Amino acid sequence: MRELIFGGARSGKSALAERRAAESGLRVIYVATAQALDGEMQRRIAHHRARRPASWGLVESPLGLAAALRAQAAPDVCLLVDCLTLWLSNLLFAGAAARQAEAGQAVDCPLFRDEVQALIETLPQLPGRIILVSNEVGWGVVPMAAVSRLFADEQGRLNQRVAAVCERVTLVAGGLPLVLKPQPDNP
Repeated sequence: MRELIFGGARSGKSALAERRAAESGLRVIYVATAQALDGEMQRRIAHHRARRPASWGLVESPLGLAAALRAQAAPDVCLLVDCLTLWLSNLLFAGAAARQAEAGQAVDCPLFRDEVQALIETLPQLPGRIILVSNEVGWGVVPMAAVSRLFADEQGRLNQRVAAVCERVTLVAGGLPLVLKPQPDNP
């Protein structure tokens, strides 16, 4: 089963994902997409590490997420990906997309396009349990900077595409989960 858990910053989405992974009864592998490029991010990563059980495996995958998932997925494994938002940001800045947006050009970035497509094609084929964490960034104002608008647009598109291939989609707000998919039967 594949599940997307998304919400705003500090909404409780990672804690819910970690709880669901722990309750799965499967061997858990945490797939981290963050890069500790500054002190603030180093502290965030340390916070996430401190609350995870020491028995969980760890795979760092800032770019090649689909390949990492294919390499780690197994019927007895729960892969917890935290998070798609940082992965998307890594892709936009590692390739040409961010530079193109900042220069006012049309964005054509094979790295970004190919990696997102690989993830969407890979997810339905994976054995075991997959839990993906992502942010909802589209509920605020339209960003002023071109690269920020690109990021917000692509994050919304990524969430839609991942949600379409997941059996369960959960929105978290204020620490409260709201299951969006599957929807309960209407009487």
